[in-house]
Amino acid sequence: MDEQLKLRINELAAKKKAEGLTSEEEAEQARLYRMYIDEIKEQLKCALDKAGIKPKE
Repeated sequence: MDEQLKLRINELAAKKKAEGLTSEEEAEQARLYRMYIDEIKEQLKCALDKAGIKPKE
């Protein structure tokens, strides 16, 4: 994930805690969180594949 996107996620989280978010910012935050989670899942799948661990069928 791009470093600027991570910074934006943190920026939105801090703003949410401090003063709240607009509905547009909440939608952006949800989209960025989904992108982040999907990327982490993909990294985990790749690591497990490299380790020879396969999902149950």
